[in-house]
Amino acid sequence: MRAAPPPAQHCPMTTTTTPQAAAAATIQWALPSGDDERVVGFGVMGLPFASGHYLAYRDFPASSFAPAYRSVWHRDPAGVWTFYATTPGPQSCSRYFSSATPIAPVRCDIQISWPTAWSLRIGIDGLLDWHLDIASTGATRLMTAVGTRLPAAAWNSRATLSMMSRVVGPVLGLGRMQLTGQLPNGQGYRVAPKRVWAVARSTAVLWGEDLGPVGPLATQAQLQDFRLPQRGICVVGHGRFDTFVPGKHRADHLEPSR
Repeated sequence: MRAAPPPAQHCPMTTTTTPQAAAAATIQWALPSGDDERVVGFGVMGLPFASGHYLAYRDFPASSFAPAYRSVWHRDPAGVWTFYATTPGPQSCSRYFSSATPIAPVRCDIQISWPTAWSLRIGIDGLLDWHLDIASTGATRLMTAVGTRLPAAAWNSRATLSMMSRVVGPVLGLGRMQLTGQLPNGQGYRVAPKRVWAVARSTAVLWGEDLGPVGPLATQAQLQDFRLPQRGICVVGHGRFDTFVPGKHRADHLEPSR
């Protein structure tokens, strides 16, 4: 059972510097206050491969709409997305993105390990073996300094997030980014990256295929307004989403496959 989060604050700002320690610390975070849908945790916001493949990872130890879950996103060179998660589609990232793909959510076990404080391994038995080496850079330290000092009101402000979106992409070399907007299933979103690191190196084998070297896609991937970074980036932070309303928000392909 996960430890109960402290009631006094939703994002403890410690001197944690390594990705492993920061990811572990999110288990103690409480969700931000509000009546919308909220998540906190660690993720590989995205990583493009020169072959046209794209991978992303989410690890949310706390969520207002689901138990703790992990999710791996994959986009093939033809642009078709598959969303894997440890929970059913309505209780995972597919809750917001399922209508962007004809492929139903896949529920499966997702294993992770930290060989070092700066390297991460993500696996799905018989399907994926993904290794990442993570680094701190001048740009990521700058964005972390900003992210850990902004007040909650700023992270909840769509105007502030829109302004930050115009800065984050160029500073980190990610292409165009949008920290607030609309998702494929119709919900609005706000993303608050508090701590940021770069992916220095990565290898991945999917269904026995080596995805090859990392590198930006010819056209930046996006899911409605949500733009995927053109170089690997890892974050800890929280996200807010409009509460799902049947009939108002789409629920395409939310029945999970196994």
